[in-house]
Amino acid sequence: MRAILKIGSRDSQLAQVQFGEAQALLQGLLPSLDISPVWFSSPGDRDQQTGLEEAPADFFTRDLDDAVRDGGIDCGLHSAKDYPDPALEDMDWFWLPCAHDTGDVLVGSSRPCVIGVSSARRREYAERAFPEAALRPIRGTIERRLEQMDAGAFDAIIMAGVALERLGLQNRITRWIPKEELPTPAGQGSLLVSFRAGDVRMQRLRSLFVRAVILASAGTSVETCSMGVVNELKQADVCLYDALLDQRLLQYLPVHAEAIYVGKRSGKHSHSQQEICERLTTYARMGRRVVRLKGGDAGMYGRLAEEVDALDALALPYRVLPGVSSVHCATTGTGLLLTRRGITDRIHILSGHKEKAHHPRSDGTQTEAIFMGTRCLADIVGERLSMGYARSTPIALVWAAGLPEEQIVCGTLADIVDVVRGVETGGAPGLILIGPAMDAKYRYREHGALRGMRVWVTCSADVQERACNAVRDYGGKPVSLPLIRLRPIDVELNWQLYDWLILTSPAAVRCLVAREIDLRSLPKILCCGPGTARALGRVHIKCDALPAGSFSTDGVLEEAKQIVAKGARVLRIRSDQAGEGLAIALRDAGMLVDDVVISQNEILHVQHPPCDAVFFASASAVDAYITQFGKEQLADKMIGIMGHKEAERLRAAGICDVRISKIYTLNGAVATMAAGMIEKEWV
Repeated sequence: MRAILKIGSRDSQLAQVQFGEAQALLQGLLPSLDISPVWFSSPGDRDQQTGLEEAPADFFTRDLDDAVRDGGIDCGLHSAKDYPDPALEDMDWFWLPCAHDTGDVLVGSSRPCVIGVSSARRREYAERAFPEAALRPIRGTIERRLEQMDAGAFDAIIMAGVALERLGLQNRITRWIPKEELPTPAGQGSLLVSFRAGDVRMQRLRSLFVRAVILASAGTSVETCSMGVVNELKQADVCLYDALLDQRLLQYLPVHAEAIYVGKRSGKHSHSQQEICERLTTYARMGRRVVRLKGGDAGMYGRLAEEVDALDALALPYRVLPGVSSVHCATTGTGLLLTRRGITDRIHILSGHKEKAHHPRSDGTQTEAIFMGTRCLADIVGERLSMGYARSTPIALVWAAGLPEEQIVCGTLADIVDVVRGVETGGAPGLILIGPAMDAKYRYREHGALRGMRVWVTCSADVQERACNAVRDYGGKPVSLPLIRLRPIDVELNWQLYDWLILTSPAAVRCLVAREIDLRSLPKILCCGPGTARALGRVHIKCDALPAGSFSTDGVLEEAKQIVAKGARVLRIRSDQAGEGLAIALRDAGMLVDDVVISQNEILHVQHPPCDAVFFASASAVDAYITQFGKEQLADKMIGIMGHKEAERLRAAGICDVRISKIYTLNGAVATMAAGMIEKEWV
């Protein structure tokens, strides 16, 4: 027995073509399905007088949805851009995938005097692009609009290119309008299937065209975020993200992905929880890959249940990825352990918003972790004392748990309110921990050379990871926040003209690989140091030579003199800030050198993070810092640098207390900074 699916559609020629496209898609997936069309007109087809800008939201969908409600058809097929947003509560929907270009086109004269426009969006574009032209409204089917233009009513029309392609009329297109000039609405070109809310059979059909929503808990930082969450971010089309997470995670999103802030902080909500749930379900039904990104673990006061309920109500698929909660970072991450053998054996996790009747009485062997309570600390302390807690009971407050700006204040119930008075938290979320295991004596000790110093790593993204790892190796806490970005520049290069290629940074490697070149055409490669060689190795290219001594410009020059013949053709690629010094020295040594700028330095404007030290790996990062913050904020900071260029820039700004590493590597530079700290302690 074959299943029958009755699909309602408008009866215009375009709608019939769209029906055929949908029918072919559905029957290709479900060959035993009999699809029966039922043709309709719509209020928008019958009423040719009302302008589309004044028309009701259901102008082209009302009759189809009424037929769905009455049971005359199983579902309606619509142009997605015509469907009301939001849909009525008794209707549900989903999009079918669209393989067409969804942009707009100009049809007719490229220099029109009279243009037909059918929406405010197209009118605004035409006013900008053709300021001398007269703009007039246009209505009707695609064929009717073309007839009006051909009859002389208009010189040109702005239309959806996909409609002309579906009708085989692409030859009428004068030119495609770039989407940067005329952005298209999300539903243009897509087909939408509407059905009765709760129709289980249609929900099952929809499951073929939607992706699981990823409800992802990101931990408190990049370091505590799981690989599963990172992998999902790399595939996302849309990411709805919260305030209380490490913003660096957004760098994993693809270029095309839409990142939407929906955070809540200190009672200030950018979106209500209902609005967030509606966005989740809307994007999911569009067939988008959606990641809902929350800080910490969403199961811990994170409204996860409401979002799961919203997806369950519509039978939309989802996956939940747990994360490392701030309570674990504040305890396991600091030494203030939730449980400690012989001291505490129970845990109570509470909300600071709860009434005191919900707060348990302590017998001295439990730890209380109180979320969202730092603003009413005095009330919580007074409540505990009135319940019989000893005044000597240890208490700790942890703000920004697991992040570089983490702050920990320890005390007792007797003195904690006075101890925290005046502490600057920058609005960071805080956690209250009460119990015998919260004594400051249990905190982890810092034994590394940098002794837990927060070191702001200002390098570009190309070397951030290695620089941060070097800081950790010496016992510091890296604050990963680049001050510069290297943007590739598109230049024409003929690799076959050269005998040698000189690469002086990992950024140069990235810009090289971004060109999508045939790697077999590359000449021999001389790298400035092991970091650049490793960057090449990650793309399966082996360098042919490294300096034997110093990994600096001088080291590269000396190595080139040993291995590159006089008269050899050499290509040196660099950023716009790197300077021509190496190329000039190579030419003086008898080589034929082309010095090509392949990337441009861009300053990233950031807020100055809390830190004890600042590390610069390039002169351009020094310039970016001085430009934004001046030299004053460096007065009480330890400074780490790579080499002479950074030192020259700092001295020019009046900062002379800097030490230059004898080993021109990131690890060598951080080691020199760490040694400087120990030297000051000894002196």
